[in-house]
Amino acid sequence: MIRIKAGVPRRARPRTRFRRPLRRALALGLPTVWGAIAITYKLTCPLAQQNSLGARIVTSAVFFAVGTGLVVQVRRSLLRELRQIRQIAGAAQNALLRPLPPRLDGLNIAAAQLSAERGAVVGGDLYEVIATEHGVRVVMGDVRGHGIAAIGTVAAVLGSFREAAHDEPELPGVLRRLDRALARHLRERARAEHPASGALDPESPVAEEFVTVLLLEIGRDGEVRGLNCGHPWPYLLTGSAVEPLARVDPLPPMGPFPLPTELPLVRCGQLLPGEALFLYTDGAEDARDTRGDFFPLRDVLAEVASRHPLPAPQSMLGSVFTALLRHAGGTPTDDVAILILTNDRRPAWPTSGAQGCDISGSAAGARPAATAQHPTNHPQHNGV
Repeated sequence: MIRIKAGVPRRARPRTRFRRPLRRALALGLPTVWGAIAITYKLTCPLAQQNSLGARIVTSAVFFAVGTGLVVQVRRSLLRELRQIRQIAGAAQNALLRPLPPRLDGLNIAAAQLSAERGAVVGGDLYEVIATEHGVRVVMGDVRGHGIAAIGTVAAVLGSFREAAHDEPELPGVLRRLDRALARHLRERARAEHPASGALDPESPVAEEFVTVLLLEIGRDGEVRGLNCGHPWPYLLTGSAVEPLARVDPLPPMGPFPLPTELPLVRCGQLLPGEALFLYTDGAEDARDTRGDFFPLRDVLAEVASRHPLPAPQSMLGSVFTALLRHAGGTPTDDVAILILTNDRRPAWPTSGAQGCDISGSAAGARPAATAQHPTNHPQHNGV
């Protein structure tokens, strides 16, 4: 079956074949016409041959009009090309960092990314949220460097995550898939930049590339498990209280060092209804003002959380970005990505035991400290 792109009528396609050559001809022809008018006036008009003041004024006015026409035409051409480039960049951004749905499996989502490179729509930060049969899986990462040069690495990591999130039953398996995808990308990039080298040269700048990655898995009961390779742990927002989700030291970033044989899966407790996770890249905390002071992200989060209800992450996202740009005096020096997840699920009331307590007798909603565990297919045998 032949499929036609939506929004493009079939009969309208032949017209576009003639419009593009016509636009190109006008773009080249109009400046030529303006130049021919100026030369013809100078060579053939008797007034242009005179040296009187009036003749000079008329000649200057003619050449000024010709120059203005050329400038206007060039400006229109540049603006048209700029619009096309922005459309292409927007399409690339939507394909690379796909717009996240506002709600996914009972979680409200808000995300945004700001590139530090002027004119770039995407940069070196990455994020994705996917609902799978294993739970909602989240990735947040930061590629070394920023701007357009980091887009290839972002595409390699995100493409691998979108496949592995559904295929791998355990979170460590997802991380190993990302690590292999990054290694392949770096080898191919090294061969493209240095064809004579058959392998990744340790002295090559490509060998110094690394990616910080945070993987989270949120179960239906709100239990959060994570793996962290050199990335900042997200903040947990409970009312106006802002605390790190975990205090476990992360693994080294992916790229320069191989992953350990056993990956310690961190149990981060539960994301209860009404609570939020604030994921970010280090560009948010590293933004400085004119005095060199870092952006007080945690204090700003506490202030914003006290003003906005947690189930409205879009308002919180806008407030944080506004404060960040005001602090940095414009565009920050590093890429910034922010992802907010709020649990809008209905609280599950206990079916047995005292109301407000779990079966073990502890208060309902009590949050255990984040601990590291070794991955296994039998959760009841996990060692802490």
